[in-house]
Amino acid sequence: MIDHLICDCDGVLVDSEIIADRVMVETLTAAFPGLDFEAVVKTAFGQQTSRFLEGIEKSFDIVLPADFLATVEHQVELALAASLSPINGVRDALQRVTLPAAVVSNSRMARVHASVRRAGLQQIFGERIFSAEQVARPKPYPDVYRFAAQTLGVDPSRCIVVEDSVAGLNAARAAGMKTIAFVGASHIPDGYADALRNMGMTRIMKHMDQLPALIEAGVRGEFKDVQS
Repeated sequence: MIDHLICDCDGVLVDSEIIADRVMVETLTAAFPGLDFEAVVKTAFGQQTSRFLEGIEKSFDIVLPADFLATVEHQVELALAASLSPINGVRDALQRVTLPAAVVSNSRMARVHASVRRAGLQQIFGERIFSAEQVARPKPYPDVYRFAAQTLGVDPSRCIVVEDSVAGLNAARAAGMKTIAFVGASHIPDGYADALRNMGMTRIMKHMDQLPALIEAGVRGEFKDVQS
């Protein structure tokens, strides 16, 4: 049985990853014009920006400017304010779901609140919004999902999570939650759904209008102990 729906934010509620990726490539290229960052930035989704940048330094053997993270975050905020849009159909789908819903994100709390507001989803989530800023370790660790369940007063095994990234899906599963993979955002690469199936994930949706039926199946107990 499922008692609570939890959604990631970027790439699930709002189509933000493609905007953030563009800003990241532009900012990295401006700092290091001789290097090609485009391919590696496409692998960034689901990662906390600070940790991703640590990986960039190691992979390219470079040292980023001390204020680089703040610069990227600021530029992303400006770009999101100018062009962020909700995932197609997400508001209608969530309005048709009968369960209480929360947001769990690796992004900063202020950015998550702003994204929820821009998507017009405040009434659905209220104050049930959680950020990796509140725990010691971000996704792919399960900390933020466990924290959310504890705060909400719900058993993790009775939560179902909608995530777009492998890191997020693994975090939710490690927390003992069931998962649905969403592969309909603009940043999702070709073949991603097949890759998820090869990893053993069976609940995969391309369009948000599939969500209410999936949730109802979970409420009826049809998922049993299958996590994903």
